[in-house]
Amino acid sequence: MNPIEIRGLCKSFGHMQVLKNLDLTVRPHEVLALIGGSGCGKTTLFRCMEMLDPPDAGQIFINGEEITAKAANVDRIRRGMGMVYQNFNLFTHLNVMDNLCLAPVKLLGKSRAEAEKKANELLDQVGLHGRGERMPQQLSGGQQQRVAIARCLMMEPRIMLFDEPTSALDPSMIGEVLATMRMLTKRGLTMVIVTHEMKFAREIASRVLFMADGGIYEEGTAEQIFEHPQKEKTISFIRKLKHFYYHIQDKDFDLMELQGGIQHFADRYGLDRKLTYRLQLCTEELVQTLLDAKSDEAIEIDVTVEYSEEDGGTILLCGYTGPFYDPFGKPAEEDNLGVTIIKHTARRYGHDYVEGRNLLTIEI
Repeated sequence: MNPIEIRGLCKSFGHMQVLKNLDLTVRPHEVLALIGGSGCGKTTLFRCMEMLDPPDAGQIFINGEEITAKAANVDRIRRGMGMVYQNFNLFTHLNVMDNLCLAPVKLLGKSRAEAEKKANELLDQVGLHGRGERMPQQLSGGQQQRVAIARCLMMEPRIMLFDEPTSALDPSMIGEVLATMRMLTKRGLTMVIVTHEMKFAREIASRVLFMADGGIYEEGTAEQIFEHPQKEKTISFIRKLKHFYYHIQDKDFDLMELQGGIQHFADRYGLDRKLTYRLQLCTEELVQTLLDAKSDEAIEIDVTVEYSEEDGGTILLCGYTGPFYDPFGKPAEEDNLGVTIIKHTARRYGHDYVEGRNLLTIEI
């Protein structure tokens, strides 16, 4: 039995559809990392799993029971999941020990002595020995989050859900929470983690899911997603790609507008002067070469500059529909001046022809 099974999940807020027919299976003892841009539906998915935001359609099974069924005992099924939120959600009028013991005594029928024994064991495990009498406001943010994790563990869940557990913390406190989560992986729990800590996700996750377009856009091992992503949006997210785009549909297009756009893009993201000059030079020579070659055809040329904040890589992409045409495919002695300049300026260059469309890639 899989701890989590989700089939055809849909959720909208007004006219905005956040989740679209999402399917997901989480296997026993798996550590699953959910990554993606803001607003892609990661938190909404968690809230649907807990029925805090009931889905519009689809089924969710938690430890073999359908929590979305009309007759489901939602509160009982929820007890099989521990949920750690961004903002701790401790009861501020209760001390740490009372925060930890309340649910086991009220919901599981444990005695106060049993609950306190368990609480002290967990406080030791999360590095908070002797803090049971402290009030939440007497603790740092990182300590409060560790208490929140311990409180979940008091209910002995089989599944732990973490919704960006470090996003509300100062950088100095993030490490202590991540260390606690590493400790949990040794307990054999099934864990699903929404995180922006890419290094942590790469280190801890047995599987990584990138969310986009209302569903699971790409998934794989940490190595596959972080080292060898296959799909465009995943690549952009992982490499933190920034784009400049310009469309040419007339031979008398405004070259100064194009070059000015590239300059503005370069200034915005801190490209140095030499790189910016080479980028503008290659763009001008490439566009002119294509216009000369397509002198008797309709003009439709898409120019894209792609810059990676992660490694500083800069790529010029140029796409155009029509017959196969590779300006780099001729012998060197037959190159026109523009192609010669590009070949001597670029690190690498290449041409692809897919479904009637040419794509030139020039690494600057």
